[in-house]
Amino acid sequence: MASRSIAPPTKARGELTPVDGLAQLSFVIHGLLERRAAEHDLSIIQMRLLGVLRDRKPTMNELAQLLALDKSSITGLVDRAERRGLVTRVPSPTDRRSVRVSLTDLGRSLVSQASARFQADISMLLAPLQRSDRDGLASLISRVLVAHATHHGVDLFATIDAQTPSQS
Repeated sequence: MASRSIAPPTKARGELTPVDGLAQLSFVIHGLLERRAAEHDLSIIQMRLLGVLRDRKPTMNELAQLLALDKSSITGLVDRAERRGLVTRVPSPTDRRSVRVSLTDLGRSLVSQASARFQADISMLLAPLQRSDRDGLASLISRVLVAHATHHGVDLFATIDAQTPSQS
């Protein structure tokens, strides 16, 4: 008996449901990010760590929250990145018991290179869309991610200049 593939439910011919579309898009984006990370002998989570540190110097607890990892996982992740010379721990200026994590020059250079290549990948992925559609997509994505982050107590727009003191 020949197997027959069953098409996923669609709203219209050639249009995926939001669940299928977002799931498949996440696989594509994950693959692009994984390729850029591998070019620098990094895992996805290491690349995410460096990406978070591009514009902020979080505490270990803030990193755990931003990356949705437990404290021991964050400690190991930062230890490995520190051994490679990509990040450094610096004392918090507001709390002597706390440390902040920041990129080294090497880490900043690496994340800058990988980010530029990843941005080019995403630009190519979105090339079939008109400018207004890309802008609309960016707006929708921002609304979804800001709402999700807010629900989880994460400030997506915290920067190096606006750090909140907290203990690690």
